[in-house]
Amino acid sequence: MKKLIILWVCIVVTGPLSAQEANLRNQKADGYKAIWFELNQKYPYGDKYSGALGTYTAKHIPLAIYAPEVDQTFFVYGGTTQENERHLLCMIGVYDHTTEKVSKPTIVYDKENVDDPHDNPTLSIDQEGFIWIFVSGRGRKRPGIVLKSEKPYSIAQFNIVEEFEFTYPQIWNTDTGFFLFFTKYTGVRELYFTTSTDKKHWSATQKLAGIPSGKDNKSGHYQVSSSYRQGEILGTFFNRHTNGDVDTRSDLYYVETRNFGEYWTSAGKQRTDLPLSAIQGNARVIDYHDQKKNVYLKDMTFDRFGNPVCLYITSGGHEPGPENGPYEWRVTFWTGTQWITKIVCTSDHNYDMGSIFIENDTWKIVGPTENGPQPYGVGGEIVIWSSLDAGFTWKKEKEITKNSTLNHSYIRRPLHYKAPFSFYWADGNPKELSMSRLYFGDFTGNVYQLPYYMTEAWEKPIKVY
Repeated sequence: MKKLIILWVCIVVTGPLSAQEANLRNQKADGYKAIWFELNQKYPYGDKYSGALGTYTAKHIPLAIYAPEVDQTFFVYGGTTQENERHLLCMIGVYDHTTEKVSKPTIVYDKENVDDPHDNPTLSIDQEGFIWIFVSGRGRKRPGIVLKSEKPYSIAQFNIVEEFEFTYPQIWNTDTGFFLFFTKYTGVRELYFTTSTDKKHWSATQKLAGIPSGKDNKSGHYQVSSSYRQGEILGTFFNRHTNGDVDTRSDLYYVETRNFGEYWTSAGKQRTDLPLSAIQGNARVIDYHDQKKNVYLKDMTFDRFGNPVCLYITSGGHEPGPENGPYEWRVTFWTGTQWITKIVCTSDHNYDMGSIFIENDTWKIVGPTENGPQPYGVGGEIVIWSSLDAGFTWKKEKEITKNSTLNHSYIRRPLHYKAPFSFYWADGNPKELSMSRLYFGDFTGNVYQLPYYMTEAWEKPIKVY
């Protein structure tokens, strides 16, 4: 308590501590302040993407996990020091379903001079209850950082256990061990994976995909992945960048492994050799390149039979605005014999991001598909879309937010989610620097805001709807 009082005095007298003055790792923050960011690639309708990116990117998986052993949901996000600052802090918080309170968040890793949420964390919880944080690096400029909680189911203290090159970490705790999908910047963005059976030693990184094309014969990919039944199946959907240019992202591919990465197949069980390097082949699901459509991956999961399902947006190009519309939300899924693709709805930006939830034949998508107060910017008003026939037909079920002052963006699905923390996200103004707050909600329409300022160790979230 004395330490907290001294820090408060310093803030009043001299302003917040800068990255140069002190590293804030393992300190408690005084509330849930999400990072605001802009890429600074300007177009007539605004930045390529900007705004509330505390739960960014879609390629950071997972960001939250419900632990039934303690009846708590643990969640990570990109935080910051103050409302008007962009100092990235990799944060973790916990919601207690019994007391209905959230703890003060812990600063797991202080990114110091970094303001870029590409460095946001992901997390995993092992069989003993230890919490693992995978802080994304950025190419070869900054390494990826792996941290482990000092005690099971505790966010009080985290220790660095590993550093190596990884971006966009997607970590899966399986019955065999850790499986990490990630990206390497090899001049372009290529897909890799590594495994750890003892959670102490990692296998040599193995290249998953690098499909060259274009005038310079460069490759490039983004991916989303998932695990079925604790690693019985590990699957990934990915797109392709012509000549390594991310603004040409197109096509849709899928591969899976049923033996912890020993070998890989298509959804139809056809063997695929790694690394994938051919544009055509049994891994390609849809040729969107010939349709002149960009592909922005959002989420993937498996249905109850272990068939893969992908959620993504297609558009006419990378620049924001109506000219590249329609921005179509699509689901592509394997039925066991064939691939099916259905259009769910439209929104107004490539970087609108939501999540897909599957329970038996009831499928739901939660995303910012309605125009928000800042049109043609990232995010909008959140809507639940539902399908009662396993993805074949869709209808709007419920509006989760309305009459908002800021856009809501990057709605994320916790693993093993439990209401009311069924999904969570951040809000912010994509047109200019703003406060960014964090929220969570459930499928009945309850919405709670995490307290931006906290004085107690545990406090109740603010009921919004």
